Amino acid sequence: MAVVLDDHLVTLTCDNCGDTVAGPRTHSAAEVVWPLVSEHGWSGSPLADGPHRCAHCTQLGPAAAGVPGGILGIEHLGAVTVVTVAGDVDVDTGETLGMALGHAADMGGHVLVDLGGTDLVDSTALGLLVRAHRAAADRGAQLCVASTSPLIRQVLRVTRLDEVFPVADTRADALARLQRHPAAADAAE
Repeated sequence: MAVVLDDHLVTLTCDNCGDTVAGPRTHSAAEVVWPLVSEHGWSGSPLADGPHRCAHCTQLGPAAAGVPGGILGIEHLGAVTVVTVAGDVDVDTGETLGMALGHAADMGGHVLVDLGGTDLVDSTALGLLVRAHRAAADRGAQLCVASTSPLIRQVLRVTRLDEVFPVADTRADALARLQRHPAAADAAE
């Protein structure tokens, strides 16, 4: 939870992805936060101590491990937005991944899709990854996938998607790769 108050402005930060929204400060933090939350379609506590979720993260629904196709989280780490996926991603659950990738694009910078919590992706998920890759490339950024699953890595190799966007063994490897990419330095400035 992060609410920053100064003399004339309050800034609210999403507890899930780190996106921010700012508005004019009124008399108290409680009076300021609720109008800001409701005006921008956010969810959470009307009080400054949170928790608060931006409109995009609210649409994703509650983050829950083990839920098929669930999004465990969206984190904004400087020039990289990380979308962490749990459970299988298929035609029934692809919409959630699509919304998360759209939000990551809105955040700007590189996108890391961490598939460490899933063992199955179907053609729906692959299509979403290709679209997200194209959207990142159009804005001068890069999409990288991290997966420890031998099956997912084989699917990416057979479909030759590992030649379209980088595939890393771990989240740490993918982050290091994206942070070295030239657009990361530009976005961080």
